[in-house]
Amino acid sequence: MSVPDRPAPDRPGPTRPGAPDRDAPEQAYTDFTRSLSYGDYLQLDTLKSAHRPVTDAHDEHLFIAVHHVSEVWLDLIIRELRAAMSQLAQGITDAPLKGLTRVVRAQEQLTNAWEVLKTMTPADYLSFRSAFGQASGFQSASYRMVEFLLGNRHAVLARPHEHRPDLHGPLTDALHGPSVYDLTLRLLDARGLNVPAEVLNRDPSQPPQLNEAVLNAWITVYRQPDTYWDLYELAEKLLDVEDNFRRWRFNHLTTVERTIGFKSGSGGTSGAGYLRRALETVLFPELWEVRTRL
Repeated sequence: MSVPDRPAPDRPGPTRPGAPDRDAPEQAYTDFTRSLSYGDYLQLDTLKSAHRPVTDAHDEHLFIAVHHVSEVWLDLIIRELRAAMSQLAQGITDAPLKGLTRVVRAQEQLTNAWEVLKTMTPADYLSFRSAFGQASGFQSASYRMVEFLLGNRHAVLARPHEHRPDLHGPLTDALHGPSVYDLTLRLLDARGLNVPAEVLNRDPSQPPQLNEAVLNAWITVYRQPDTYWDLYELAEKLLDVEDNFRRWRFNHLTTVERTIGFKSGSGGTSGAGYLRRALETVLFPELWEVRTRL
C-alpha cells in the first residue's frame, strides 16, 4: 500500500481552493503607521543624509560610499576585538575564537571594497580630489583604533584627533593598554610557558619586538598541539587576523598606486611610499618566526 506524499513539516502545503495564497506578496505587512519599519529600524534617512558629495563629479559618490561602508565594518571589528580581549583578560581561550573569526570575515569585506574603488580611473579621481583638501583615511579614528588594539602603536598616530577629546581619549587609553597579543602572552605565562617579565610588563605604547623566550614558548605550543590545543587554535586565529590586515594594506597600496601613482597623499604623507613602508609592520612577530624555527 503506497503512502501519499505529504508536505515536509517545515514547508507550507498547497493552498486550499478559496484560501488566501500565503506565498503572495499581498500577505506582507504594509501599514507601518504604528510600528517600526525596515527604514526606521536602520535609520536609513540619517544614514543616507551623511552621503554629501561636495562636487558634481560622478565618481565622488563611489568614493564616499566605499569609505562609509568601510567605517561601518571598522566599527564592527573594534566591537568584536574588544569583546574577544575582555574574554582573554579573564583567561578564556575558546570563546574569543568566534569573535576573531567574525573579525576575519569583516576584514575580507574591507579588502574587497578596494576592488570596487579600483573601478575609478585617475581622471575620475582628479575630477574631485582637490575638493576635500587635507582630509585623508590617515585620519580615520576607527582604523587607528583597530591598529592600536592589534598592537601597532605609535603615539604620533593619535595626534590628528587631539581636537576631538571624544576620539583622542579612547585612542590614548588603547595606546597605553594591552593589545590582543599582550593578553595572549599573559595566557601563555599563566599556563607555565614562561614569558619574561620584561615582555609582560613592557611599555604597551611601543610596537612589539621579537623576543626569543616568547618564541620558544610558541615553539612548545606548536610542537605539542594536543597539550596546548586552545593556545594553538588561538595563535592560528590571530595569524588569520594579521594575514587579512596585511592583505587590506596591500590592496590599499595598489589602489593608491593605480589611482595617483606616487603623488603625495592628501593627509600629508608621501602616499604610496608611506603605505609601502607600512607593509613591513609585523603585529605578532613570534607567530610568524615560529614557522621558520620548527
